[in-house]
Amino acid sequence: MSSLDQFPINRVWPAQNPGIIQLYSIPTPNGVKVSIALEEMGLDYEPHFIPFGENGTGSEAFATLNPNGKIPAIIDPNGPGGKPIGLFESGAILVYLAEKTGKLIPTDPHDRYECLQWVFFQMGGIGPMFGQFGYFYKFAGKEIEDKRPLERYMNETKRLLGVLEQRLDGRAYILGDDYTIADIAIVGWVRGLATGYGAEEVLDLQSYANVVRWRDSILQRPAAERGLSVPKRPE
Repeated sequence: MSSLDQFPINRVWPAQNPGIIQLYSIPTPNGVKVSIALEEMGLDYEPHFIPFGENGTGSEAFATLNPNGKIPAIIDPNGPGGKPIGLFESGAILVYLAEKTGKLIPTDPHDRYECLQWVFFQMGGIGPMFGQFGYFYKFAGKEIEDKRPLERYMNETKRLLGVLEQRLDGRAYILGDDYTIADIAIVGWVRGLATGYGAEEVLDLQSYANVVRWRDSILQRPAAERGLSVPKRPE
């Protein structure tokens, strides 16, 4: 009997290798946080592509792992104390994986909390605000005649980019010389402004020179290149 049998999601998306971490995701800015981290940490994992909608994120099976119906989520059959654990919320997963491996998070308590504050900055600011900007600029919201919501979220996106620009002045990464889960949490969202929303010009993204330099340096990392395409989309 596999330790994953206690998770109903395993009956719909069965594990081929139940002894390793199971990743349930889509390669979106939130999803690639976890796949990049797994690649950077060298952890064995098995990805499952979970489509949007009632056959995927909106299904009863997925809700047993994440009642909020959002990707990503994981099951680690070798969780704390050797017991399996299921987790959702990308920020929580990043912290869990970093503490499990002792990688990509500082050991010094002062630096650790500094790292966590930037992870939460992404979770509470960059993710929601960039996402709303994308909705009103690129997706269904662009059809709304009243452009005040778009202006609001565009201005907030620019403000947040300015916060990053200032933080990265004279720093290779968010915490300085050390690449951490704070960088991984944020970089997919910054990348998505251009690749997902086609908004590089309207946001004048090139004017944020530190942000662009930081983004490009991370995206050139082999683990990031691999993680950005996980899970593979069905053909």
